[in-house]
Amino acid sequence: MSRDLAHLSEEALVALTARGDETALAELYDRFCAPAFALARRVLRDDNLAEDAVQEGFLDLWRGAGRYLPERGRASSWLLMLVHRRAVDLVRRSERRRTDVLDDVPDAVGDSVEEIGWLRLERERVQAALKVLPDAERESIELAYYGGFSQSEIAERIGQPLGTIKSRTFSGLRRLRVLLGDDAMEREWDPSSFTN
Repeated sequence: MSRDLAHLSEEALVALTARGDETALAELYDRFCAPAFALARRVLRDDNLAEDAVQEGFLDLWRGAGRYLPERGRASSWLLMLVHRRAVDLVRRSERRRTDVLDDVPDAVGDSVEEIGWLRLERERVQAALKVLPDAERESIELAYYGGFSQSEIAERIGQPLGTIKSRTFSGLRRLRVLLGDDAMEREWDPSSFTN
């Protein structure tokens, strides 16, 4: 059931998001996705990485909306700060990888084989985690990340409202984050623990 929340302030939307309202999160996404992407793009100079930073920033918003303090500034400024942090984190990770690669230049051939093996294991982990997701969430994520479709294109393609697609994507990404967390390798994946 979708609600029109366009009349609410950004602070009210963050308050609703803090209570678990995915529609409020989708409304915030609609309002601030473009400026968030522009900010991340300026920091990262890469569209794909900027999209990752925006998704991570909105995921941080979803998880931490209860920590927002209106007296410290506008909700949009807080959200953009979350996205900026994620973008900077991606830059730092990239710099660390470059430094690690430069430190290991003599073993470049061995590193590339090792990297290929690591990437194969990561791909298998992600594919196993995707299988655990509810079908609707998995479909939205696979169409977006593997198919390259925008959320609007997915909504049109499968005949669902855009807000539904956004909610499914955020919910699925949240579940994947839990499944693929540091402790995910040490425990079995139990689909029943992720049902709503």
